[in-house]
Amino acid sequence: MHAFRCHTFFRLGLFLILFATTYSSVIVQGVSRPNVIVMITDDQGYGDFGFQGNPILRTPNLDAMARQSAQMTQYYVSPVCAPTRACLMTGRYNYRTRCIDTYIGRAMMDPEERTLAEYLFDAGYATGIFGKWHLGDNYPLRAMDQGFEESLVLRGGGIGQPSDPLGAEGKYTDPTLFHNGTPLSMKGYCTDLYFDHALRFMQQAKARNRPFFVYLPTNAPHGPFHDVPQAEYDFYRSQNLANDQFPQKHGHPLPENADLDKRARIFAMIDNIDQNVGKLAGGLEELGALENTLILFMVDNGPNGRRYVAGMQGIKSHVHEGGIRSPLLLHWPAHLKAGISSDKVVAHIDVTPTILDACGIRFPEGPKMDGRSFLPLLDGRPSVWLDRTLFIQSHRGDVPVRYHHFAARNQRWKLLHASGFGKEGFQGAPRLELYDMQLDPLETREVSRFFPEVVKEMTAAYDRWFDDVAATRPNNYAPPKIVIGSMEENPTWLTRQDWRHLQGKPWGANSNGHWSVRLTRPGFYRVIVHTKEARKATAVRMTLGDASWDDFQPNQAGQLEKEIQVALPTEGELQVELQLEDENVGPHQLEIHYRPSSKKP
Repeated sequence: MHAFRCHTFFRLGLFLILFATTYSSVIVQGVSRPNVIVMITDDQGYGDFGFQGNPILRTPNLDAMARQSAQMTQYYVSPVCAPTRACLMTGRYNYRTRCIDTYIGRAMMDPEERTLAEYLFDAGYATGIFGKWHLGDNYPLRAMDQGFEESLVLRGGGIGQPSDPLGAEGKYTDPTLFHNGTPLSMKGYCTDLYFDHALRFMQQAKARNRPFFVYLPTNAPHGPFHDVPQAEYDFYRSQNLANDQFPQKHGHPLPENADLDKRARIFAMIDNIDQNVGKLAGGLEELGALENTLILFMVDNGPNGRRYVAGMQGIKSHVHEGGIRSPLLLHWPAHLKAGISSDKVVAHIDVTPTILDACGIRFPEGPKMDGRSFLPLLDGRPSVWLDRTLFIQSHRGDVPVRYHHFAARNQRWKLLHASGFGKEGFQGAPRLELYDMQLDPLETREVSRFFPEVVKEMTAAYDRWFDDVAATRPNNYAPPKIVIGSMEENPTWLTRQDWRHLQGKPWGANSNGHWSVRLTRPGFYRVIVHTKEARKATAVRMTLGDASWDDFQPNQAGQLEKEIQVALPTEGELQVELQLEDENVGPHQLEIHYRPSSKKP
């Protein structure tokens, strides 16, 4: 197993001492642009690292990376995953991007958004993603449509969800992933596969003398937890993982009880991630690319369950610190001195501007970025960092609700309303909390009654922000449409991940919904209905706008299907309803094949 090794960085010491020029002059003098790697893990919390004080979890490679990296020590993300990813990829608040939630059509990002991959690809970078995209599964919303020329991804928000390919449900080991849009049955554990293919991609880019951008968003340690690395699981099952084994001298104590088997499974997944980080470092060293590769490591939100978060309060989905704080490591030996850090408050919206700055890429014309580069805080360039207020908000529902489950943070103060991510709204006046983060970084003393003017000023700033992001585009919070019948994707698979929920629990057996679609070409569309429902449908009815179709027939595989003809391009809400003996429900997935009118079946 390779690791971030101390002797590697000792050899770089003389280079770092001699590296006295500013970054801008380095670019002028012709030093090559760095490669870029962004690693983001899923539901790994702030405290799930040895370098953050976790005494049990084995993360030697990430611990070494932390020692040998620059760090932003007050880095914020969203409470849940898809909003973080939209902010990360665009440099814009996710409320500008149509991505406002994690499922049922609200995790799809508008294709007009410009992504970090598009900026870097246009600048000559080889661009690849390996892992979890979670911003749309269909054309034109996929990673491969948004600037990534190499794409190996899962569908939806994780393995074990309704977007899983049929026959590969819940398979972390030997999963079916999508390689440049084509399903591919693979051998191995999913995290290992992402890193192995990323290394291969980097080797190919290096051979073609192209700088590379690799995005490694793992789906681990997101649940379900039935399929984890066995040796690591056995190790953690042998350890005492009770809450009293973790530091609790400061801040918010952990509860007395915990699900220790679940914790062992999560730790096993994190241990495996750390091993792959070491493998990545070794691969870069073998390529001779470690010195001039900017590697960023972060998590996407708080931990998936109550566990050690260095005394902070909250978990995934919360707007207290434990739900929205992440480590941020920046490893770039050719330019950033190991051990340097900044406590300026930054967030996911700042990552794209920072990477573009590091790569010497001017911000092109297009959508306005909300973030700013924090690279001058770390590389010694003269700069003035003006204080600002950052805004974090996420909750269930179709439309963001003013004051619902938000946090506003500047260098000293944090204002929040913890009204609950799982609710679509709240009742009554907002119960605002204010914390002095310079004196009370663990949020132990609420002080709004002592500083009413601060509450007033920050509330007004929030109002201006909320109005601004809502006015980004007409009908700003409507989900983008899935395009069917394009040359870029055929067949199209529609899943419950991206339907607009109408009935029952969103992913429950008795649920129903529709997809917002656009059929782009006249011709024939063969619709195959896939259902996991054991009860047989007595009838199937499909509607699209004002048109409707019945008389679906069983095919050789036992699924119901029907071919329809469309004379003109059309768009609307596509719904398929299965009539059972006692209720009507929606399908598990739809498979739609397009053929032109002139082409025989």
